[in-house]
Amino acid sequence: MAFLGLSIFAFSQDVNNLPDKGKRKTALIVPTEQKELEAKKKAAEEKAKLPKPYNPKADAQADINKLVAQAKKEGKNIIIQAGGNWCIWCLRFNNFVQTTPELKEIVDKKYLYYHLNYSPDNKNEKVFAQYINIKEQQFYPFFIILDKNGKKIHVQQSEVLEDGKGYSKTKVKEFLETGKVL
Repeated sequence: MAFLGLSIFAFSQDVNNLPDKGKRKTALIVPTEQKELEAKKKAAEEKAKLPKPYNPKADAQADINKLVAQAKKEGKNIIIQAGGNWCIWCLRFNNFVQTTPELKEIVDKKYLYYHLNYSPDNKNEKVFAQYINIKEQQFYPFFIILDKNGKKIHVQQSEVLEDGKGYSKTKVKEFLETGKVL
């Protein structure tokens, strides 16, 4: 016990005898739980400000059928963004594309853009089953690219398009121009 007391005393002496390089900085150690709560609060604030493009009450199959008819007339492909208003990354992607003129121009020129809802209110399982095994899907958003006749061309995961807490303009542009990221 005496050794422990001497060790603490020696340590405190060493710290007290360190040369003072200006003002001492005090580090605040925030418990992990508090950091998580702060991150969730920031995400909730961000989510509240972003447009909510998903409609859980929509008849997705009827909407997609109309888009296929329109795509045939306009000679465009269809980009389906799967996700929901609960998904911060889904809302970020939509907002990023809609507010970045260069990306919005590509979407408007090449695609008809649809937000296919997946949420507890409406999982759209029958619609998803036409394109992907939804039970295997783990990350949102993901994208389903259809040709002008409604045939699936490609399914693209979104993680490869991310950059920090947002999306890479270069990667998203490549994806929108080619319909996939290699």
